[in-house]
Amino acid sequence: MATKKENRASAKLLKTEPVQPEGFKWVQLAKLTYEDAEGKERQWEMSMRSTRKGDVDGVAVVCRLLKKGEKPKTVLVSQFRPPANAYVLEVPAGLVDEGETAEQAAIRELKEETGFTATRVTHVSPIVLSDPGVSGDTMQYVTVEVDLDAEENLNPKANPEEGEHIDIHIVEIDSLLSVLQDPTQVVQDRPKVVVDARLFGLALSML
Repeated sequence: MATKKENRASAKLLKTEPVQPEGFKWVQLAKLTYEDAEGKERQWEMSMRSTRKGDVDGVAVVCRLLKKGEKPKTVLVSQFRPPANAYVLEVPAGLVDEGETAEQAAIRELKEETGFTATRVTHVSPIVLSDPGVSGDTMQYVTVEVDLDAEENLNPKANPEEGEHIDIHIVEIDSLLSVLQDPTQVVQDRPKVVVDARLFGLALSML
C-alpha cells in the first residue's frame, strides 16, 4: 500500500563542508547545510569514511553453513570495538578494496575472518546506509553458502589482519534470535557484550 504524503516541497542538501581532524586516518567529519521541507535552512553534522574506493564502503556477510544431515548454521564473529567499549557480536564484514566487487570482498572477508571458503553467492543487496542519522557509510549484504563437507572447509583457519583479534562462533540459524537475546551464551568470559544492530535485524527477519 502506498503511503500518503503531504503536499510539500522536498528537503535538499545545500552544502557540505568536510573537516579532517589532524591525525585521523579512517574517518572524516563534515558540517552540512540543508533546506528542510518548509524551506528553512538548517545545519547537520556527519561522519564519513575517508577510505571508500568505489561506490560502497563495505560488505556484511550473511553465511549459511551447510552439512549433510545437520540443521543449517551460520558463522558469527566477535571482537572488541573501542567506540562501544565492549565486545560486539557481528556477522563477518569488512571494507571493499579498490577494484573489488561486493561479492569478491565478501568471499575474501569471510575467508580472512573465519577461514571458511564460500561455495557460492546466493544474493547481493542493493547499497544501503548503515546509520544515516550520523554517517554516510554505505554497505551491501552478501549472502553466501558454505559446504562444510567440502575439503577446503574441513579444517578452516582464519587469517585476520594485523591488530584484528576475532573470535568465531557457530550458531544454528533456528536458534539465532534466542542466542542474540543473551549473547553471553556464545561470547563468554568477556566483561561486556553487545549485539550489532545489523545482525539483530537479520535475526528478526527470520521470524
